[in-house]
Amino acid sequence: MANTFDAIFHQVQQTRQVATFEYPLMLGQQQRYFHATVSPLASKTKYFEGVLSVPRDITDAKQAEVELQIAAAAFQAHLGIMVTDARGNILKVNDTFKRITGYSDEEMIGRNPRMFSSGHHNATFYRRLWNSVAETGSWEGEIWNQRKNGELFPEWLTISAVYDADGNLTNYVATMSDISERKAAEQEIHQLAFYDPITGFANRRLFIDRIGTALKELNRHQRCGALILIDIDNFNHVNDTLGHHAGDQLLQSVARRFGRMLRDTDTLARLGSDEFAVLIEGIDGSPRQTQQLAEHIAYKLLAALDEPISVGEESALVTASVGITIIADSQRSADDYLQQGDMALSQAKASGRRAVRFFDPSMQAKLLAKVKLESELRQALEHQQWRLHYQPQVDRRGRLIGVEALLRWQHPERGLVSPGEFIPLLESTGLINDVGEWVLEEACQQLAQWAGSPLLNRLTISVNISPLQFRENNFLQRVEQVFQRTQAPLEQLKLEVTETLFVEARDDARDKMLSLKALGVRFSLDDFGTGYSSLAYLAQLPLDQLKIDQSFVQQVLESKANAAIVESTIALAKSLSLDVIAEGVEVEAQQAWLMAHGCHAFQGYLFGRPVSVNDIEAAVLAQSYA
Repeated sequence: MANTFDAIFHQVQQTRQVATFEYPLMLGQQQRYFHATVSPLASKTKYFEGVLSVPRDITDAKQAEVELQIAAAAFQAHLGIMVTDARGNILKVNDTFKRITGYSDEEMIGRNPRMFSSGHHNATFYRRLWNSVAETGSWEGEIWNQRKNGELFPEWLTISAVYDADGNLTNYVATMSDISERKAAEQEIHQLAFYDPITGFANRRLFIDRIGTALKELNRHQRCGALILIDIDNFNHVNDTLGHHAGDQLLQSVARRFGRMLRDTDTLARLGSDEFAVLIEGIDGSPRQTQQLAEHIAYKLLAALDEPISVGEESALVTASVGITIIADSQRSADDYLQQGDMALSQAKASGRRAVRFFDPSMQAKLLAKVKLESELRQALEHQQWRLHYQPQVDRRGRLIGVEALLRWQHPERGLVSPGEFIPLLESTGLINDVGEWVLEEACQQLAQWAGSPLLNRLTISVNISPLQFRENNFLQRVEQVFQRTQAPLEQLKLEVTETLFVEARDDARDKMLSLKALGVRFSLDDFGTGYSSLAYLAQLPLDQLKIDQSFVQQVLESKANAAIVESTIALAKSLSLDVIAEGVEVEAQQAWLMAHGCHAFQGYLFGRPVSVNDIEAAVLAQSYA
């Protein structure tokens, strides 16, 4: 500061003019600001005699100036600011406020903020707003207003009342921010969270929430509801043949048609790839009346699909299956009702296209039994509860030439369980791959043991291979590993496959058969005549044997049609140089007829039921002494 004062002193000395300057000064622990007026002392001589400095404390004025600068900067901040008088007339707005609303100063000054009203809020909303300002001095919240161009927009608004020193209301100050982008983002998040992106209708999450609402309605007013699940038949075929874009178009068209069949109060949702759901709420009436209404709506939905749907340049005829459950018990959960609907839908799909089925409690019991059985099957695999029984196969003289390995489940409580009860579940759960490998390995180990016996080494063992097991990518690798572990004589192994194996990926199946054939394995086509094999393709397969299905054999004496099929099968086998064996032979007359028509190998209860390996070995021993 001394340097500054010296400079001012010299300035006054040179110019003989009054000068002013400001300076800070520490007084104790506080910094103060002063304004000094420096004047030259009057003199009658020509010599300079000195100066007179008069300081004035301007600390309060400096602070007020800073506050004004801050207020001015804040007034032009990114928030919109509006100042009104006590009557609400607009006095001043900042640039941000003008930009957000689209109005100029001239269009707003002197007018009431009601000019921005959107009509979105009722009188009660505004009454509560101004009551809050009157009682607490401020209000803050979301409000919808209108721009000059008529566009409605959401804003976050804060209104504060300003009072003078005597407590009199002088002004209102409002700050606002346009939250359109935030609301749009929230809406997008909500759309993604609760609506299906392809159809635009509700998704599973929102649908479950709506079921919860229906359950509350049921609890309060005893109004029933109905849950309708719709599965589009063969939707994957459209995806596979026309592409996923076409599949999306199909779903959109189906959803629009369904939507036209429903009331505004009903909820339509897409739950999965080809599964839709409809929730009917607030039905006044008994569960029986609700059921009738739900059935009527279900058939309306099916009828909506009667006309072909245009998919790009193609046209698709779509059918669906429907499962329905009635919402009449508020103690159950949304998941409970969805599970019931799924069970009814499964029954409908099993009944054929365009079927409608209602849930009944017996379905629940069957499902629980199925779940329990699946759990027990996994335990059976883990604890080696499987057994192999062998059914004899004989030639025309009745001599044992081979056996078919048949899987049995030695249940710890139920004893031997019928294959018809658990084989379908093994396939549907995928356990068939591991269980099938166990069967193959057991049979190969048995062949390896028999290889050292002159009486037993000529026997073949036939092993059934599931189409699901055969189609596995690593099927060949797993089978070859079994062969390496057991060192079985593969020329005595016969794998039985069914015609369904060749419905899809026929060339892949043929290639796998050829690979195994090269190792010495033989193949028998099981249940021949019950499938849809092309005879031309049949000739290309590396088969060794045709097995006539027991459904034909057991009626060969009573049905001319069945007899003709069996005769044709035997003739076909001969033309393809294949062996032929008939299964299900139960009486001698059937065997005699088959022999007369050229069949010379047999299997069935006439020759023996499936038995243990010890019984088979005993039979061979007895046969050797006969």
